Amino acid sequence: MHVKTPEQSKTVLTDMVLPGETNPLNNLFGGELLARMDRAASIAARRHSRRITVTASVNHVAFTKAVPLGSVVTVEAKVSRAFKTSMEVFIDVWIEDRESGEKTKANEAIYTFVAVDDIGHPVAVPEIKPETALEKERFDAALRRKQLSLLLAGKIKPSDASELKALFK
Repeated sequence: MHVKTPEQSKTVLTDMVLPGETNPLNNLFGGELLARMDRAASIAARRHSRRITVTASVNHVAFTKAVPLGSVVTVEAKVSRAFKTSMEVFIDVWIEDRESGEKTKANEAIYTFVAVDDIGHPVAVPEIKPETALEKERFDAALRRKQLSLLLAGKIKPSDASELKALFK
């Protein structure tokens, strides 16, 4: 397997918010946005691994800005780090101003996907080499997030969480 870059997994989905997708305040339902993010992240994970991928976890979601009815929404997903069989996918959500075309970041999320074979067994994925400053920042932070998740799940001991310990030195 050869090393890939986050850009090779980049997936961009653009759509409009329609009336049937909104809550009583005429903003996009959070669940609808989660589904859009999951689809984009799934495609990004598949592009990276070239395998079937399944959502293992939704690690972080920030609904920082409402997405109003009629908005043009762009969901951008890239693999931020690859581990043995899993991949962290970072998702940015943008709203495009209808008049100026200016894009504003509205939300972000981090999902974890696992690559599997045809019968659902995990399979190895290619390593990733970040290129931009933002990709490198997300790559480094992904290991800390993974260690925190494993620590909270009781799968590693605090003494084994080297990246987390380094934060407090």
